[in-house]
Amino acid sequence: MQADIKLKTLNTTTHSTSSHRPLRGRSKRANFLIWLRKTHIYLGLWGALLGVLFGVTGIIMNHRVVMKLPVQKSVQKIIEIQLPNESFETPELLAAWIAQKMNFKVSQAAFIKVEPSKEVIWNDVKVKQPERWAISLHRPDRAINAEYFAGSKVINLENADSTIVGTLTRLHMAVGVNVIWVLIADSIAVSFILLSITGLLLWSQMHTIKLITVLFSVTSLITAICVAFSI
Repeated sequence: MQADIKLKTLNTTTHSTSSHRPLRGRSKRANFLIWLRKTHIYLGLWGALLGVLFGVTGIIMNHRVVMKLPVQKSVQKIIEIQLPNESFETPELLAAWIAQKMNFKVSQAAFIKVEPSKEVIWNDVKVKQPERWAISLHRPDRAINAEYFAGSKVINLENADSTIVGTLTRLHMAVGVNVIWVLIADSIAVSFILLSITGLLLWSQMHTIKLITVLFSVTSLITAICVAFSI
């Protein structure tokens, strides 16, 4: 009886030792793959939060001509307003006045383009066009474009309100958004990149041949894209 008990104990010890021995041999790679899998899952969770928005708006932008989806409301006003007696020395001061006058809450700095004074042909006659300021104020749901010629007492304004589709599209392109949204969009883009890298590493299971295959495929893809853009 005692011999049988000793034999069972020896077999149990041997089985326990043999079951743990392979884990020690591959624990480093196995632990890394476990960590990689968890990282891949959490990156996918974060990317999925806004990935649907970016995916849908991306399809809309690619096919908006065929699908004929309106990005702006039909009500679009072009007005001409009188400027105050005070003069605006810089386009930035005029942009601030327009935002205050039109009750436009600015999320981004105004886009300003200055064209110097030049001679133009108008009705077969050479005339001197004064300096021209083009000012654009943007929000995801609204935009104001202004045109002003130096010395003029009036300014032309174009007000455009976006539809829901237009607002989502402008969010996708980060038009008129604040710094917080830009950082969120950047984090989504980075998560997509890391998601692809972790997915390829998980597929390779960290085997040398598969890693070489992944590296060769990625290098070929990047080379093909560079060649396509250089043509």
